Amino acid sequence: MRRDTVVLPVVLIALFTAPRSFPAAHQLPAPELQERAKAVFSALPAEAKSSANPITKEKVELGRVLYFDKRLSTSGKVSCNSCHVLQSYGVDHEARSLGHAGQAIERNVPTVFNSALSMAQFWDARAANVEEVVGVPAGSPGPPGMFDPNHMVEVLKSIPAYGPLFAAAFRGETHPVNAANVGKAIGAFERRLITPSRFDKFLQGDAGALSPTEQQGLATFMETGCATCHTGAAVGGRMLYKLGVVHPYPTNDAGRSLVTENPADRYFFKVASLRNVKETAPYFHDGKVKTLEEAVRLMAHDQLGKELTDAQLAAIMAFLGSLTAPLPTDAIQEPHLPPSPPPPVAKAKTS
Repeated sequence: MRRDTVVLPVVLIALFTAPRSFPAAHQLPAPELQERAKAVFSALPAEAKSSANPITKEKVELGRVLYFDKRLSTSGKVSCNSCHVLQSYGVDHEARSLGHAGQAIERNVPTVFNSALSMAQFWDARAANVEEVVGVPAGSPGPPGMFDPNHMVEVLKSIPAYGPLFAAAFRGETHPVNAANVGKAIGAFERRLITPSRFDKFLQGDAGALSPTEQQGLATFMETGCATCHTGAAVGGRMLYKLGVVHPYPTNDAGRSLVTENPADRYFFKVASLRNVKETAPYFHDGKVKTLEEAVRLMAHDQLGKELTDAQLAAIMAFLGSLTAPLPTDAIQEPHLPPSPPPPVAKAKTS
């Protein structure tokens, strides 16, 4: 496990989920609420920087093309965008997406927007960062992944127009067309899939960016204990957390322990980012929860041992709506893909 991966032991969870002494939502003036919120959250950056993979225009442009290219998959029928549909807030709205062979993968596909800000990728934190995602099975447990590195490189080298694109993105490299650079290019593209919303303006000092109802929802969200785990710029994604702390959640998926083989990690999953959460149904690792209202009630009940009133739920839902942002128009448009080479001309038969 990476050193910066955060897993909360059950003892600490019990401490963190104890009732907090937040004043009632209506008693908090906007400036005080802003200060409290800034201690828990932060505004989204323009991009998720990486010292190991500096973002350049050339990498991002190449990554966008690769993201949409189905020819890289083992079957030639799916691309990153087939499941992480950029025009649909980075999801396909299926409980379980279909893999390269047409089979349903084992877990729900989370959104790719703002995902580069997470401490790791996938529900069980199998990949350390977005650069490592390509070639990793999309659903675990399950069959091998959709993108075989050797197949990808073979396909890319067969398409003449890809050579110059890789050479421009990875200047100075003798053999830039390789699987690692595919991950770096797609990773650079995803590191700019950041979606600031009105909530960011509120954190930056604009008290009018959130309505009074949304402000009450933010206070209720923190007061209830939701911000124990849903923290930071992405409002989540910063730790692994046991599912079903107070009341068990019915699942046969052992979560993180399938990766670490450590029984202590059983039922631990990465905390989901709540950015654009109203647009990314269905919910949870299994995709079984169809509505956000049900997801919020279940989390309060199973994780915190609390029953939300209708008024509290409505307030939290209003706040979560403020996390919905406009999609970046240029990034989500499908690019023109480099053409495949013409098929070889059949030789004429000689008599």
